[in-house]
Amino acid sequence: MIQVIKNALLTNGQKVDILIENSRIKDIVANAGGFYPVLLDAEGMYASPGWIDLHTHAFPKYKPYCASPDKIGYQTGVTTVVDAGSSGANTIEEFYQIAKKARTRVLAFLNISRIGLERIDELANLDEVSWDAINNAVNAYPSFIIGLKARMSASVIGDSGLKPLQLAARYSTTLNKPLMVHIGSAPPMLHEILSLLNKGDILTHCYHGKSPNHIFQNNGEVEAALAEAVRRGVYLDVGHGKSSFSFPIAKKAKEAGVHFDTISTDIYEENQINGPVYNMADTLTKFLTLGYSLETIIRAVTETPAYVLNQPELGNFNRGSCAEFTFFTVENETKILIDSLGNEIITNQVIKPQAVFLGGEYIELEKHYSYEV
Repeated sequence: MIQVIKNALLTNGQKVDILIENSRIKDIVANAGGFYPVLLDAEGMYASPGWIDLHTHAFPKYKPYCASPDKIGYQTGVTTVVDAGSSGANTIEEFYQIAKKARTRVLAFLNISRIGLERIDELANLDEVSWDAINNAVNAYPSFIIGLKARMSASVIGDSGLKPLQLAARYSTTLNKPLMVHIGSAPPMLHEILSLLNKGDILTHCYHGKSPNHIFQNNGEVEAALAEAVRRGVYLDVGHGKSSFSFPIAKKAKEAGVHFDTISTDIYEENQINGPVYNMADTLTKFLTLGYSLETIIRAVTETPAYVLNQPELGNFNRGSCAEFTFFTVENETKILIDSLGNEIITNQVIKPQAVFLGGEYIELEKHYSYEV
């Protein structure tokens, strides 16, 4: 049976009716008339494809980097969460069983260390990085595991140097899966990391402010290695997190034309409850306040991450795509926003998710979602 969502406002300002059949998008039209049963009148709300958070920690096992998929997912307006390496090969079956039970769609970047985030120095011992373990895990869960993850910062790698990344790059190429790479404190240096990334790989925490290893080096100029990596087709992901997003770096990046491809939260229990992340909507609001258009920031949590992850049925309004939507408003409201370093900016416009359409069901979020920081 065909049903219709009436009066959905798109981020380009167009108002449309969305026709749905069997949990798929049947069509998008200006006015469906009165021919079909009305599932919802979305008057007064924006509608976008369901939000995709490319960098989360949705495996509720290892503290501090853990969370319930639904608490950081649909209950905050995000219909797909992508776990960024919380699980390695040792626990991927356990994670998959948890993910299957979630209402939110859960996908995973597999940590190249078999222990995942059991310890936060998971790449210090290269004996834990096993091609056989990775290959077996990907073969067992080819749709669930959408890529590999390597955290390349000093506290994670110990004395391993660039070797974990060299292995990860080789494995991801062999598997034809993207590699997400976390950057932070040196060593290794950012230009060394960038030189090993290939087309389709993802550099997360792109606007972190950890000196001297952020994207502005050499007297404030964007590193040549970053520009070259972007030209090769490496994607820049925000990955806000507790300590990986700087307003000054993000502002300077906008001025320099170093734009994100995807906006993600790096959310887990602690930074959801105590900040500075809180939720996807706050993260999007930060970029709205920095001067990016609504259309640009919503594309960065819908169309672009779906493309990066090779998930053509997600993140768009195409005929035949999954009927998964996030409904939200942009409210005139004054709010203080905080980055990972304690810097504050004041906004007068706040993005607020109101509902999601997921699994054939319209779910209002007021029972689950708090706007308070």
